[in-house]
Amino acid sequence: MKSITSILAILALAATVNAAEGDKKPEGGKKKAPDMEAMFKKLDKDGNGSISKDEFLASPQGKKDATKAGEVFGKKDKDGDGSLSKQEFTAQGKKKKDV
Repeated sequence: MKSITSILAILALAATVNAAEGDKKPEGGKKKAPDMEAMFKKLDKDGNGSISKDEFLASPQGKKDATKAGEVFGKKDKDGDGSLSKQEFTAQGKKKKDV
């Protein structure tokens, strides 16, 4: 019984340490920006160098809220060709200024 209790205590401690390490912020206290090029490659399932709307909607965000993902896709598709180039995908949108 003591060994089971000891093992459970060690597992609980290890879980706590791992959770705390996962909550650490990078230096400067800012979150690390996502690697947009890596995300582009992951979403470009057919490897043709662009992301179709179907590929975009198949992403985790698209599965979570297809309507919102469709709106985001439309805003990013600047040339209106129905697909996102790497340049369109990685471009940062304008942020609203605090008034």
